[in-house]
Amino acid sequence: MRLKITHETSYVYDPPAQGLVQSLRLTPSVHEGQRVTDWAITVSGGQRGAAFRDGAGDWIEGWTVRGPVHEVVVSISGQVETRDTAGVLRGHRETVNPLVYLRQTLATAPDSGLRELAHSGRGEDALELSHRLAAAVSQAIAFVPGATGSHTSAAEALALGQGVCQDHAHALIACARECGLPARYVSGYLHSNAGGEPHDAAHAWAEIHVGTLGWVGFDAANACCPDDRYVRLGSGLDAQDAAPVSGTTFGLGEESLDVRVQVEEMGQ
Repeated sequence: MRLKITHETSYVYDPPAQGLVQSLRLTPSVHEGQRVTDWAITVSGGQRGAAFRDGAGDWIEGWTVRGPVHEVVVSISGQVETRDTAGVLRGHRETVNPLVYLRQTLATAPDSGLRELAHSGRGEDALELSHRLAAAVSQAIAFVPGATGSHTSAAEALALGQGVCQDHAHALIACARECGLPARYVSGYLHSNAGGEPHDAAHAWAEIHVGTLGWVGFDAANACCPDDRYVRLGSGLDAQDAAPVSGTTFGLGEESLDVRVQVEEMGQ
């Protein structure tokens, strides 16, 4: 599938900020399931700094904006060719030991509910267990936009029984780690759901390390493994660790943001 992606995030500061430093994880991963044919990142009024590929294989760009600044717009435009690898991450170069991803965080820390959910799923091997855990999370948390916030933990989402893709990913990660399987959070884009309806927001899912097969993606929010509708950006221990945009703003004003994402299929 050939996908055209436009992604724009606008930050407004009131009163104007004295300046800001951002770290952008907004360049698609390099692996057998996707190939970037065109990609550009711009930051209004910004100066591009150092860029590097980290141990997880993610491309990181540093940007600085000098103040006073009232608004900053981070814009991404590009094209990616994707193909279905049944969720298996092949050809992705990284140096981090998978066992690092057994470490729980505040967002994925298991409570009694998550432990019960984790141990309700049995499987003869790690792959079968992962599929069962993904199905259990999908059934336990209904997809309800706006039901949770950016700081909602996996335990809170499970107790509520509602959430968004971030919550499904956190809950699946928590359950997998509880079962001894390394798991991590993945940020990216989704062209459309199983019914063909366009997806107009950034997306997230989980990857679980299943032995010799390596990392395999599971999107519990959509009850499937990532295929050619998905574009993978980067990964981390949880949503905060894998955030596409992170940084520091200098100033005491309020920050508000607006995000617009469009993923379109291009002709052959």
